[in-house]
Formats: sequence, C-alpha cells, structure tokens
Amino acid sequence: MALTKGLLGKKVGMTQLFDTSGKQIPVTVVEVGPCVVSQIKTKENDGYEAVQLGYGDVTPKHVNKPQAGHFAKADVANKKHLKEFKFANFSEYELGKVLKADVFTVGDIVDVSGTSKGKGFQGTIKRFNNHRIKETHGSGPVHRHAGSMGACSSPSRIYKGKTMPGHMGAETVTVQNLEIVKIDVENNLIAIKGAVPGPNGSLVCVINAVKGTQLKGKPAQIIDQRSAN
Repeated sequence: MALTKGLLGKKVGMTQLFDTSGKQIPVTVVEVGPCVVSQIKTKENDGYEAVQLGYGDVTPKHVNKPQAGHFAKADVANKKHLKEFKFANFSEYELGKVLKADVFTVGDIVDVSGTSKGKGFQGTIKRFNNHRIKETHGSGPVHRHAGSMGACSSPSRIYKGKTMPGHMGAETVTVQNLEIVKIDVENNLIAIKGAVPGPNGSLVCVINAVKGTQLKGKPAQIIDQRSAN
C-alpha cells in the first residue's frame, strides 16, 4: 500500500479504554503533530519526490546557521526533528502546511516506529532468551554463561549471527498493523491499540500500514469517559 498518511509525534504513555460492551482495550497515547511542511523535494531539484515534515519547537540558540536558513527559507518556525515522507499524494502538500491529528481517522491501521528502550550490556539469556545450563554438581558458577562457542579445530571461528552478550536495545523498532481506536483532535492525541516502542516522551513516527492490512469488522465503539463521568 502506498504511503498516504504520516506524522511525527511523542509517546505519552499507556492507559486503557473500554468499548460499549465493557471490553478493556490497552492503548498507547501518542501526541502527533502539529507537524509543518518545511521542504518539498522534487525530481527536478533533488532527483526524487518527498515531503519533509518538522516537529517540535526549539529555541534559536539550539539551531545552527544552516538549519536557521533552511527554516527561514520555508518561512516556518525552528523545529527540533525533521523527517522525509514519500507520500503517494505528493502534489496535495504545500510549503508551510500544518498537519494535525485529524490526518488519521478512527479504525485506521498504522505502523509505528521508535527507538527502543536501552538496556545496556546484557547477557545472552536476557538479550536472546537463551536457556541456562544445568545447575547440578560439576557445572560450576557459569550456569548463565553462553556455553560452547563451537568446535576448536574446524571451522576454528565463530559464525556470524551467534547469540553473544552485548548492548541491548536503543535501536529503531517498528510495530506494524496497529489500530487507532480514538482520536482527540483538540489536543492532537491518538490512542493506538497495543504497545509502541520507546520510553514515554520519546519520538515516534506514525504512518499508514505499508502492508495494507484492513480492519476486520467495525472499529471499536469507545465510551467517552468525560461524558460518562
């Protein structure tokens, strides 16, 4: 499926909603936008077509001269984050256009990308879910170690992909085919069913599902807690 919707945002945190039947729905609240179109790239000037979106205001002292010139040329405020999107409906965007949460609708299936939580240096059990060795007599204090690395004479090396201890987390992760169950246009908040990568307050990117998964059945009818109370 072609890319038609996309916004940068901030993960607020997880909570729960209830539909009209009383079923609990775990959701992640994401503040998407407002994002501004800071540059439009064309085949004539750049060799490809893309829309650059800026998100998050930043003070002028944290922007260098090339960046300040870039924003001044587009006549937009200084932004902290920039990202390009290759939208199929490229011609519908214009410089300075502001995109908000109303880009999405309830029932949309989206992909969410973010930077996972950093776990530091971890062993193979936590990092790759490896098993422990036996803890009976003779095993020694190494029951959580990685174990044998392979034969010593042949091939006399460790194959690529061997599960080894090392740095865990702090990498780009994408969770696909998540459903938007509620949208608060006034506050630019969307509630996405399930979990998304990254800690609270981290930058996330929300786009329409690239694999084209369609929602089975009707979107969940969420009870408005504000009116219920």
